[in-house]
Amino acid sequence: MIPFLDMKSVYTELKPELDAAYARVMESGWFVLGKEVEAFESEYAAFCGTKHCVGLGNGLEALEFALRAWDIGAGDEVIVPSNTYIATWLAVTAVGARVVPVEPTPGGPNIDPDRIAAALTPRTRAIMPVHLYGQPADMDAIMALAAKHGLKVVEDVAQAQGARVRGRRTGSLGNAGAHSFFPSKNIGAFGDGGAVTTDDPKLVERLRVLRNYGSRVKYVNLEKGLNSRLDELQAAFLRVRLAKLDEWNDRRRTVAARYDDRLADIRSLALPNVPQWADPVWHLYVVRTNRRADVIKALETAGIGSLIHYPIPPHLQEAYAELGQGKGTYPLAEKLAETVLSLPMGPHMPLESVDEVCAVIRQTLAA
Repeated sequence: MIPFLDMKSVYTELKPELDAAYARVMESGWFVLGKEVEAFESEYAAFCGTKHCVGLGNGLEALEFALRAWDIGAGDEVIVPSNTYIATWLAVTAVGARVVPVEPTPGGPNIDPDRIAAALTPRTRAIMPVHLYGQPADMDAIMALAAKHGLKVVEDVAQAQGARVRGRRTGSLGNAGAHSFFPSKNIGAFGDGGAVTTDDPKLVERLRVLRNYGSRVKYVNLEKGLNSRLDELQAAFLRVRLAKLDEWNDRRRTVAARYDDRLADIRSLALPNVPQWADPVWHLYVVRTNRRADVIKALETAGIGSLIHYPIPPHLQEAYAELGQGKGTYPLAEKLAETVLSLPMGPHMPLESVDEVCAVIRQTLAA
């Protein structure tokens, strides 16, 4: 068996450090908004290259809270990718704003800056690019556009912790970066978790109030806040994972390079297209083929895991049926949904397993 992602080896490799982190928190008797969260916020901000980090309950709330902190809501529009996980859209509609989907670049998978320019209206308040699959979006072009029109930019960094655009880390390139620490992420907790990174002290202050019932001082509530707090135990675990993040991302790059080499000359298979200015972290290795069903079946027969990220674009989900954006509205996103396939990937994947995956794909597509 070759799993899609080997989660057990995370604990196996880091067991002494993770066990020590667990004991440290349990023995402290303090479990919410304490020293571990403060330490992780400082360390993760330094890793991303920002002045601040605010730990939150999960990645979706990180996106939503950034918008709330900027008072974006009813009557406002936010540019989002047509090709993304639905969480990106949910954050916008959660604050009462309107999603304005924009198609990816022709080579995919990320939002096209040229198409963003065409989608702007007087009601546009923010742009929410997603660094999909661990491959960063063209943030320089997006930030130039945002500066020209006075817009806020919040990066969705859920799949790209540690990626770089022209040498700078994702999470430091927009006005804010929203991060998810779901267990399967490149830096994952052992439960849910999220954060916002930024250089803006006013944004930080507002986020700290919003995450804690609208309160800065206990029982004194400044506004109608929410409860979204990264807990001490997950912060302690994340500190352990953070120390290994660059190394494990490098391991993912090695796996991706092996895939590139072993799959390079299969005509009916499109491999990831990485711009020269991008340094991805390979959260996912996503190929495209019109024979996806055949490949999935062959991989399953061989005991190899694979997944589709994502089979239904947000505009075709029942949750957004009220938008009236039926099939054909966003053809590039729809084509990706019909052809993409994520192959096994992770820092603990042996190169011999990559070769096995590639052999099955090659045999299938040669038939």
